[in-house]
Amino acid sequence: MLVPGAAERGKDDPRLVAFATSLARARFMVLVPDIESLRALTIGPEDSGRIADALRHLGGRGEVPKPDALGLVAISYAVGPAILAALAPDLHARVRFVLAVGGYYDMTAAVTFFTTGRYREDPRAPWRRKTPNAFGKWVFLRANAGRLENDRDRWLLDAMARRKLADLDAPLDDLAARLGPEGRSVLALLVNKDPGAVPALIAALPDKVRSDMMALDLSRADLSRLAAELILLHGRDDAIIPYTESQALAAAAPAGRATLYLVGNLSHVELGPGSLPDALRLLAATYHLLALRDRD
Repeated sequence: MLVPGAAERGKDDPRLVAFATSLARARFMVLVPDIESLRALTIGPEDSGRIADALRHLGGRGEVPKPDALGLVAISYAVGPAILAALAPDLHARVRFVLAVGGYYDMTAAVTFFTTGRYREDPRAPWRRKTPNAFGKWVFLRANAGRLENDRDRWLLDAMARRKLADLDAPLDDLAARLGPEGRSVLALLVNKDPGAVPALIAALPDKVRSDMMALDLSRADLSRLAAELILLHGRDDAIIPYTESQALAAAAPAGRATLYLVGNLSHVELGPGSLPDALRLLAATYHLLALRDRD
């Protein structure tokens, strides 16, 4: 099953259609679920249940020769819900692999990067800096605006997100001035530039926003139950989710379950011209996936 990330065209995105077609040519039966929340850029913990239901549907199809041999390919912010779906009690032994492209592990670290541009190899390492793609920040706002209790703040934050996603240079002062306490707590996180302040700003978020964030946080999940083999692909130049997130996910997976392929020119999900080492890493990841197909 191929799960798109936060993309308004969803299953009809031409890049996703091309990828699904390539997988089908490689003798996979491919299902691309149409998940409305991902198309609406409103990712939430309920998406893991939708992905799990789609997996059950795929495994229950009569033409599947081996219904217990399921695989997942997940893109970007769909990686978290996809791995949580693979941990479902009735699925964890059936999902044989998860190919994760540009995924995340620690929600606090991901938020720290797209708000402040800071990331690090581990919690004790010094901060590094990279200019983040602001798309991630405003998708986060769009995803969480609807979780506020205050109707006016909910509407204002959604209007701010829509305005910025249409034009990243658009001003927001007129909308920000009308926010109440709930809305201001969310905006305070997004405009903050101090990585050390992020945990406290997350703690100050409205309860529903914070609880849904934590429900999608893989660093809080029990990955020891993960039976699937992880193939993690990430670009060092990713400006939406830093490559250190896939490094952390690989380190947290059960021993021998994860293989990380880092390449230089995979700007989140857009493959650019690469070096020979990049080409060899991508080829190795491809053959790894095909070996899993042949094994099952």
